[in-house]
Amino acid sequence: MNSSANKQDEIYKRTIRVLMGSQLMAGAGLAAGIAVGALLAEEMTCSTGAAGLPAALFILGSAVAAGLVGRLSQGYGRRIGLGIGYFVGAIGAAGIVLAAILSSLPLLFISLLLYGSGTATNLQARYAGADLAKPSRRGRAISTVLVATTLGAVLGPNLIEVTGSIAGSLGIRELAGPFMLAVLAYGTAAVIVLAFMRPDPLLTARALASRVSQKTKDQKQTAIASDSQPTVRLAAAAMIITQMVMVAVMTMTPIHMRLHGYSLAAVGLIISIHIAAMYLPSPLTGWLVDCFGYRRVLALGGLILLAAGTLASVAPASSMILLGATLGLLGLGWNFGLIAGSSAVTQNTPLSQRASTQGSVDLTVSLAGATGGLGSGFIVASSSYGTLGLVGGLLGLAILPLLIAYRK
Repeated sequence: MNSSANKQDEIYKRTIRVLMGSQLMAGAGLAAGIAVGALLAEEMTCSTGAAGLPAALFILGSAVAAGLVGRLSQGYGRRIGLGIGYFVGAIGAAGIVLAAILSSLPLLFISLLLYGSGTATNLQARYAGADLAKPSRRGRAISTVLVATTLGAVLGPNLIEVTGSIAGSLGIRELAGPFMLAVLAYGTAAVIVLAFMRPDPLLTARALASRVSQKTKDQKQTAIASDSQPTVRLAAAAMIITQMVMVAVMTMTPIHMRLHGYSLAAVGLIISIHIAAMYLPSPLTGWLVDCFGYRRVLALGGLILLAAGTLASVAPASSMILLGATLGLLGLGWNFGLIAGSSAVTQNTPLSQRASTQGSVDLTVSLAGATGGLGSGFIVASSSYGTLGLVGGLLGLAILPLLIAYRK
């Protein structure tokens, strides 16, 4: 028994190390699309209303990829699912660079869909960290993987001008520069996962669980799956709201700033603050989930999103400090919602269905993000950035009545 526990702990630690290495790289790839995707689309389409289209497309691609990565992981393990997901993301980033060179909108849109695979895989990696974690520490396991994304994700936006200068010197649109970085980042993440995630955490968890009486285990897991469906639905609904609000406001912030004369360096700094708030508080959030339960953390996340939306609606565009505070609160609210929701889904899904269920949940979450990204451009074009913030804040507040409706 002790030997089995020691083996599980050893593989768990190795998995976390591999995931931290891959997430450091993948974070930089993720940040490219967040920081300049909307600006590149606006430049190539000459339309502010189309600025939300990149977020919608790569999040739509992320939705499809989330389901596929979940199914691949369920059938062949996390190593194959995550490795292929990152590789497809790298292909998408390369396609975006080529589209910028050729000024091809069709290629840009197709490549944005493929690029979304990297985003989906980046988030799916959090579940791999929890496969072998003890139930009382799953929130912290998920948060450890997410916080590893911070360095690359914060560094990425601050390399906008550097990568843009490199692209410009090669005769390519400057806004394609960050996607050149994404090719390298996602490609390296794929190599790390495929080469070093051995043994596979999900397959190992199944093998260890199979030592329990199969009949007893199946009966218990069937009961767990049936009794836990309301919890999984609640967690999914909360993550859907969180993702929609975050993507909508975040997508239009670079456009809002550029319209008011901010430099690309200033845009990169604000997005870096946002991404730091998305990932850096993860250890604290994981601890809060493990100690106080996912419901309290989800409620707090909803209130933080309300605060972010309210501040966005009243903050003057000339105040970079208030813009930073808005995006910081937005990232923190997302962090609370994602970690609490992910922990609830993992805790309430049996191993026999875990990866596929996680993939399905992330698919719906990504579709919600695509809706938020697409709608944000039209809201700002027809009204204002402040209106978008107010709508987002009220939507975040909707998490509270959901918690009441699904109370045990």
